[in-house]
Amino acid sequence: MATRLDLNRPSGKPAEHLPPPPGWRRARATPSLVEVYRTVHVGKKGFARKLLAFAGPGYLVAVGYMDPGNWATDLAGGAQFGYTLLSVILMSNLMAILLQGLASKLGIVTGRDLAQACRDNYSKPVNFLLWVGCEIAIAACDLAEVIGTAIALNLLFGIPVMIGVVITAADVLIILYLQNKGFRLLEALVVTLIATVGICFLWEIILSQPPFAEVMRGFIPTTDVVRNPSMLYVGIGILGATVMPHNLYLHSSIVQTRQYEETPEGKHEAVKFAFIDSTIALSFALFINAAILIIAAATFHTSGHAEVGEIQDAYKLLTPLLGAGASTVFALALLASGQNSTITGTLAGQIVMEGFLNIRLRPWLRRLITRMIAIIPAVVVAFMYGESGTAKLLVLSQVVLSMQLSFAVFPLVMFTSDKLKMGEFVNPVWLKLLAYLVAVVIGGLNIWLLFQFFKGAMS
Repeated sequence: MATRLDLNRPSGKPAEHLPPPPGWRRARATPSLVEVYRTVHVGKKGFARKLLAFAGPGYLVAVGYMDPGNWATDLAGGAQFGYTLLSVILMSNLMAILLQGLASKLGIVTGRDLAQACRDNYSKPVNFLLWVGCEIAIAACDLAEVIGTAIALNLLFGIPVMIGVVITAADVLIILYLQNKGFRLLEALVVTLIATVGICFLWEIILSQPPFAEVMRGFIPTTDVVRNPSMLYVGIGILGATVMPHNLYLHSSIVQTRQYEETPEGKHEAVKFAFIDSTIALSFALFINAAILIIAAATFHTSGHAEVGEIQDAYKLLTPLLGAGASTVFALALLASGQNSTITGTLAGQIVMEGFLNIRLRPWLRRLITRMIAIIPAVVVAFMYGESGTAKLLVLSQVVLSMQLSFAVFPLVMFTSDKLKMGEFVNPVWLKLLAYLVAVVIGGLNIWLLFQFFKGAMS
């Protein structure tokens, strides 16, 4: 068990004997990811230097918005409906920017991540259920990454999907090694992998030569999305696959790796730079998700291959339609995307376990448990049903994520809108209304998506 301490108290005095801050029932506990807490120096001079110092957490969050679980919905949207659903990707990204901004503000202002805030605010049974739900979401996301990486290894090197799933267990050692070498190195790896994915898709866009005017029109919302049931279903799938619940827990914790001053001025500055960091990073996620849909629209929709919805189908068709190397570049991007997302899954799992239960496991054990939960069903399905089964499992993982999303979004909006908890940093009325609107829209659309999924499964 972790030893609890208050980070603003004189050393040597137990946190339990200190009065809790206004709005909270307990004094601040040991931060999650204590081994990297406040280890990154931010300096005192120069906007550019501070921006660079605060840059990093947003990119770790952004990888969750471009993981292999998003690819199927983006491919299906572009292949079936051309550029129309680009507006849905844009709106989903704007929602993500808002929610991640609130998550970073909660962590910086209160010194608590979202899981710790929930533990302080809710009863033990409620917290246990929230923790179980979040662990299921992390396992589902990890499942998507395992399958995505295994598919990429199969496409690039001909390794059977089942063996590729087992190979993904090896990334445990890589991640733990880098984390021990410092958090900035881990962030640098993530940025490098994001850049790799971005360059791959930029090359694919150049090859596919989409019409610029049609692409721009696709970002303008249209009533066709609502009027066409098939388009609405895919559109909601894109939204459900975009906003990841565990990213909110992750962001509220890793922003605390920076050594900002714990004064009102220092916190205002940290909130500002954290928001800039996540907005820039999520703009890269917007580009990559939009690029997948644009390539699918320019390549498959225009050539009459509207049925393409699986990663393997897209891989097989890219080279005949775009020329040599297109499929290889696509698979390389998939491999980089899958590996990137495993890093955030590891950190998020550690954060929610420490935050909800106040239990610390050794990082290698925590990672091994998470990865085994993902590997076992993937191996079983790959063995019994082959590649088509793993593709269906990829879709199911996104449905599971949709089920858990509201249980992270609503507490986040409630906490950051609470004057007692946030003080002068509380959400203004306009932001509070906008945040609750986003929470209700996300919750409602995901309920509709779940209903349609189970309706289809029953029929």
